[in-house]
Amino acid sequence: MKITTVQFGEIEFDEDMIVHFENGLIGFEELKKFVFIKNDDDLFYWLNSVEKPEIAFPLIGTRIIDEDYPTVENNEAFGVITLNKDPLNITINLKVPVYINQDSKTGFQKILDTDKYPLRYKLFVE
Repeated sequence: MKITTVQFGEIEFDEDMIVHFENGLIGFEELKKFVFIKNDDDLFYWLNSVEKPEIAFPLIGTRIIDEDYPTVENNEAFGVITLNKDPLNITINLKVPVYINQDSKTGFQKILDTDKYPLRYKLFVE
């Protein structure tokens, strides 16, 4: 399969690389198929829609921020990043992580029922 992305241009991938989100993502419930992309030299992962390739979400593993971050068996948690030209204004949504199971190629998003994790955690500080 091939899609043309904003971030990477045209990419080619096998069907078995698609991560399926049964309920989509919050605000994008109609999108169910995503490709999980990581460049070796990039800090972020990218979750790029297959159905609408212009839509992509930068992600970062939550364990980088908090090694005790809530886990779900066989899934890795990622925070969605809000990018900004000023690195000091780049934030991570730790309240509503995206969980991905690399083996089964499935994912879901979950709202954490705790005030410990903010919606806008600053990735970089002075």
